Amino acid sequence: MYPQQVQQYLRTFFSENNCQFVNDTDHYLTVQLTIDMDKRIMNRPYYWQYVETTGGVPCPAQLTLITDQTKLTENIKGELVHFGSPRLSQLFQVTHDMGSFIQMFEQVEGTINRPILTPWLGVNYKVSYYSNQTKELLHSLGINLMNGNIISNFHTSLNEMNIAPSMPPNAFLLPYVIKPNRGLERLDDVVENAIQQDDHSWAEQAKKRWQRDMRVLEFFYEGVEVRPESYEMEKTALEQQYEARIKIEVINGGIFYLK
Repeated sequence: MYPQQVQQYLRTFFSENNCQFVNDTDHYLTVQLTIDMDKRIMNRPYYWQYVETTGGVPCPAQLTLITDQTKLTENIKGELVHFGSPRLSQLFQVTHDMGSFIQMFEQVEGTINRPILTPWLGVNYKVSYYSNQTKELLHSLGINLMNGNIISNFHTSLNEMNIAPSMPPNAFLLPYVIKPNRGLERLDDVVENAIQQDDHSWAEQAKKRWQRDMRVLEFFYEGVEVRPESYEMEKTALEQQYEARIKIEVINGGIFYLK
């Protein structure tokens, strides 16, 4: 990320989280944090415990973040933020934690009748295949919580719609027939079935390489009655390197009310 990209990310992050800008330039910004954001990123648990215990007046911190030090002409004190810096990594994690599950509404404009919106559960999965090599696949699925219809590439479908966190005026939201937890179970089943149908020759190949390297290891220790600790360490290392594993992660998801 270039400095201007980092600057734009910071501006969007704090704006979306209702933090007021004290200074906003193209190379640094100063923001007045909200109480919630101060608690999330400033690591002041004892201060907030004291305020809440004594009933004191809360005083959230101000934070100055510098994205391009070469453009500074004044004596500004703040944190230098760049891609890979601890502060930016922290904000990425906060974004992930706060935005993993959302509720969005399709915006219906220019309609006379009261719009009726149907609830969908949308989930983005990451499936990782591990051995001595790694492969990752993404699955974006949506399930209609009224009739159980499941579609793939759900995220792509959402990109073609006008959706927002606010409910359209006079919209009627249909109630769930399928509870979100049950819908999530069905989507999990779809992902697991896709994994079962996938080509798993990579696991067999990894197993053959594992066996080959084990034969080499055994050759080096052939005739040694009492195997040293190094033998067990190398054996364990080969197992960790070649053992086939599959990991399923939910990246994010939410409830989407759509026409």
